[in-house]
Amino acid sequence: MTKNKLTREQKESIVLLSIGTFLEYFDLLLYIHMAVLLNELFFKPTDPSSAALYASLAFCATFVARPFGALLFGYIGDTRGRKTSLVMTTFLMAASCFTIAILPTYAEIGVTASIIMVLCRISQGMSSVGEIIGAEIYLTETIESNLKHPATAIVGTCTALGGMVALLIATLCMSYGLNWRMVFLFGTVMAFIGLIGRKRLRETPDFVDFQQSSKRILDKSSILDDEDKKMIMKDPILNQKTNKITALNYFLIENMGPICFYITFIYCSNILKDSFGYTSAEIIYHNIFVASAELLSLIILTCLSYKIYPLITLKIRFIIFCFFAICFPYLLDNVKTPSELMLLQLGLIFLTPTSISASPIFLKYFAVPRRFTWATLLLSVSRAIMYIIVSFGLTYSTIHFSNQGLLFILIPISIGFAFGLFYFIKLEKESDNYPTGWTYKPYVKKDSLEELETWFKENKKKSINK
Repeated sequence: MTKNKLTREQKESIVLLSIGTFLEYFDLLLYIHMAVLLNELFFKPTDPSSAALYASLAFCATFVARPFGALLFGYIGDTRGRKTSLVMTTFLMAASCFTIAILPTYAEIGVTASIIMVLCRISQGMSSVGEIIGAEIYLTETIESNLKHPATAIVGTCTALGGMVALLIATLCMSYGLNWRMVFLFGTVMAFIGLIGRKRLRETPDFVDFQQSSKRILDKSSILDDEDKKMIMKDPILNQKTNKITALNYFLIENMGPICFYITFIYCSNILKDSFGYTSAEIIYHNIFVASAELLSLIILTCLSYKIYPLITLKIRFIIFCFFAICFPYLLDNVKTPSELMLLQLGLIFLTPTSISASPIFLKYFAVPRRFTWATLLLSVSRAIMYIIVSFGLTYSTIHFSNQGLLFILIPISIGFAFGLFYFIKLEKESDNYPTGWTYKPYVKKDSLEELETWFKENKKKSINK
């Protein structure tokens, strides 16, 4: 057995990936939080219906384009390497951010500005999905010990930090007249700095081992006759496949995040606007405190993941969340002040079952040759479908059933999450990785078992000879 300890190179990779993820999500969410201001500049101001259509397109394009980004960067990540995909997503985000910073307004170039803005949002959406999954896969395949769980949690926390800083910057721009172009230029510069840093990363051992093993097998097959070649091409290394049931259950788990995010930041913001007469600036200011709470909850989860097995934490949070979710619509009906609404938002934020530290557990059950593609595609499809469902489904259900209409989406999503969670718990128990208590099972290096067996055999022989 060996102590959980990170090497200097592993620590450096965590820092580089965390900074890159922070910058990616800062750039991605900056536009969303500043939409009220930017939509007036880049979409036709004299036609409200057209402006709303383009604005909705710019928002939805971010998430709808993700599956295409998953296919592209998933293919690159599985064929050219995890590092290559990470570098390319960072470059694409930086280029999109720079384009937005220098893009002329609608008043200057007309509808061309609207089209270019939508294309920039599409490219940002495509790069963002490869970013977070790429970082999680990189750390999962690079760090062998149980420290991979807090490491990936740190990267996930940086996504929330990027969103919160973007919210703060949006407040400065809208309330104090900060030049929004300078903000996007700053994001571009920082993204390019992250790009340079990421070029220092090494490729992951899992990917390198698979590539080298595949090359040896293929090189050997080239000198064999057809019958032997068919036999060797059936080698398990070349034919690793991801279980479809595993993929489905991962998809069910990832569906929870978008629902809770939408209810917390979009649905509750509409309540602030319609019931309490909040302006856009006041809603943003209100949501800064909510985003701060989200960041705090992720930091707490990261700290817990150093000692507590992630699936246990996830299971406890999910059970408590189920009781809270059932009561949530009725509590909303009795909200009298914005402060009371914020308390409900904070409760939802702290109880949302997030897979932030459990990602390495899920990802290891995807076969290495297609791990990047499967994970990014499932995550992106989940986000696209869920945001479409909540955008239209919640509107319809809450019109007819008021706040109780939330349950029409929360209940089936929670049931699906339960199936996914207990499926992976079952896999971990079958692999003898699930602990009997709260903490991790002692980590044993891959080659340590063989060394121990050899040691016992040698000592057994010595004792017999004596």
